[in-house]
Amino acid sequence: MSIHATGTASDSIRIAVIDDHPMFREGTVGVLAGAVGIEVVGQGATATDAVAIARERIPDVILLDLHMPGCGIEATACISRTCPKVRVIALTASEDEEDVASVLQAGARAYMLKGSSGQEVVETVRAIVRGETYVAPSLAARLLVKRGAQIEVTADDNQRGLSCREKEIFAHVSRGRSNKEVARSLNCTERTVKHHMTNIMRKLNVRNRVEATLKFHGARVAA
Repeated sequence: MSIHATGTASDSIRIAVIDDHPMFREGTVGVLAGAVGIEVVGQGATATDAVAIARERIPDVILLDLHMPGCGIEATACISRTCPKVRVIALTASEDEEDVASVLQAGARAYMLKGSSGQEVVETVRAIVRGETYVAPSLAARLLVKRGAQIEVTADDNQRGLSCREKEIFAHVSRGRSNKEVARSLNCTERTVKHHMTNIMRKLNVRNRVEATLKFHGARVAA
């Protein structure tokens, strides 16, 4: 196991980066280390590294790839079970809908693609620490389409309790649109959309947009 560490700052978001591609890992570390209020406290290349860093250093966030020596999904499940204060963000090249569903089920708070900009990664890290969740909108929409054949509509009214505005906003979000796109369509601010999404997920008792969309439409996965 090869794990690298850096210094820490008590008022910073403490983060570790796990990826078996050195150039990508080092580039990601560079972006994060250069962001205000973020401190990189560890690096690794395997699922074993991810679990060890979570247990030994207890970072606020671990950003990990899924397909690396070991298994990123299994590492996520282990970290979520044994180190619940550590938030996991999947940052991967995989656009496979089963990977999205599996790692979210394992406890990841976000799913990002490696094509994301450095600014998007930094903003997502900060959002996850604030208690938000994130799935790349295009992947969330595709996951729902793929799972559509396994979904049965039920009679329960999962939309009851949502305000008219919340229903309007989430109708856009459930089609895979980003907060920025929704704000533009509805002539409101992105912050307003984020506020409503936080309320929607709280009311529906879900952790992420994929789960929220399924419940919003009154659907469940068939046994």
